[in-house]
Parts: sequence; structure tokens; C-alpha cells
Amino acid sequence: MERHINVVAALQIGYSILGLIIASAFFAFFHLLGDFIDDNEAEFVLGIIANVLMVATIILSIPGIIAGIGLFKRKEWARILMLIVSVLNLLSFPLGTGLGIYSIWALVQPENVEAFKKQ
Repeated sequence: MERHINVVAALQIGYSILGLIIASAFFAFFHLLGDFIDDNEAEFVLGIIANVLMVATIILSIPGIIAGIGLFKRKEWARILMLIVSVLNLLSFPLGTGLGIYSIWALVQPENVEAFKKQ
């Protein structure tokens, strides 16, 4: 069961980094799109959308990265944070839902709970 903890940590870190990469791509796309449009209002609105999307993604991705690193070190706070992140991932269908279900299942197994309490 120790392997499941490492898999959850790696998958969550990868999923969070993927979210940051996709958000960065959208950020660049919206800003470039705004530059091609001659309308100042449209450029302003697209800039706001790009900024809000990027900030929201950063706020949602950073806890997954931090919790993943904490899981590798077998910290109890990281297990609890990862459970919270996993519940939020359930809303992101289909990849986030699958990852959230697997993460919750792996982190509530009695053997894994004991592994965190030993540390």
C-alpha cells in the first residue's frame, strides 16, 4: 500500500503542473487574441479573463503540489490536505474525477493511515 501513496503523490503533482501549463497556454492565447483585435474594450476584457483564469488555476494547483511533496515525506497534514484536494478534483470530469476517486480510496486505507501516524 506504500506504493499507492507514492503514486497518488506523483499523479497529483503531475496533474497540478499540467493544470498550470494549460492555464499558461490559455493566458498567452487570450493576451495574443486581445492584441490582434483592434477594439480596446475587447482587449481589456480578454486580459481580465486571462488574468482571472491564471490566478484561479494557481490557487487551485499549488495545494496539490504542496500536498504531493508532503505525501512523499509521509506527513499527516499532507494526507489531510490531499483528501481535500481530491474532493475538489472530483468536480473536474473526467481526469480529475478519476484521480480524486483513486486518491481518496488510497489515502483512507487503514494501512496507509497507520503509515502516516508512524511518522
